Amino acid sequence: MGKTWRAVLVAGAVTAVAVLGFGSAASAHVTIQGGPAQPGGDARIAFLVPTESDTASTTKVEVAFPTDKPVPSVATTPVAGWTVSVDTTKLSTPIKTDDGEVSEIVSKVTWTANSPDTAIKPGQFLEFPVALGALPDTDRLVFKTLQTYSDGNVVRWIDEPAANGTEPEHPAPVLNLTKAGVDASPSAVSVAPVAAKATGDGTARTFAITGAILGLLGLILGALALIRTRRPSPPTA
Repeated sequence: MGKTWRAVLVAGAVTAVAVLGFGSAASAHVTIQGGPAQPGGDARIAFLVPTESDTASTTKVEVAFPTDKPVPSVATTPVAGWTVSVDTTKLSTPIKTDDGEVSEIVSKVTWTANSPDTAIKPGQFLEFPVALGALPDTDRLVFKTLQTYSDGNVVRWIDEPAANGTEPEHPAPVLNLTKAGVDASPSAVSVAPVAAKATGDGTARTFAITGAILGLLGLILGALALIRTRRPSPPTA
């Protein structure tokens, strides 16, 4: 009986470590929160930036906006303790919108911590909201991002979605656009290539934890059944 329960406890510990490891790895990427988004429509999104370093804080976040699929209107909102700067570029061919032609677009938005106290500490995250207007007619927008740490390290979240669906090492945040009339699921806003892998959203984590719990319960029930079968039969008269 002692060996049986030790086996159950070991299996449970392994399961718990697997669940915790899934959550840690899935939450390390820079992701996009918000949506859904549609071509031609407006959207309010936020770049969610976690600090995955154990010893350094995030001090700067640089988000490059696609110039091959330009967004005509981009607006930022103040983030406490951070300074935002916006770079623009002129288009060779102006974009026609309901408000007229747009010849200059936002090419990069940079957020910089005002002091070490306002930087994103290890184990913490911060959201950087933006409002987008007149989204281009495309199925997705890729926002390549640089994350600078207080120790000088720079993590380049610039890998685009892989054609075969595998997750790149440093995936860039991706905003998926759903055309009007198509059911927009929560995965409309994600990080390439697979939302459940990259974003570590609540649904994916719930499935992982639920599966682990069910597996652990199965082990316990199996152990109890084994114990019952090994109990000696009562003596007969």
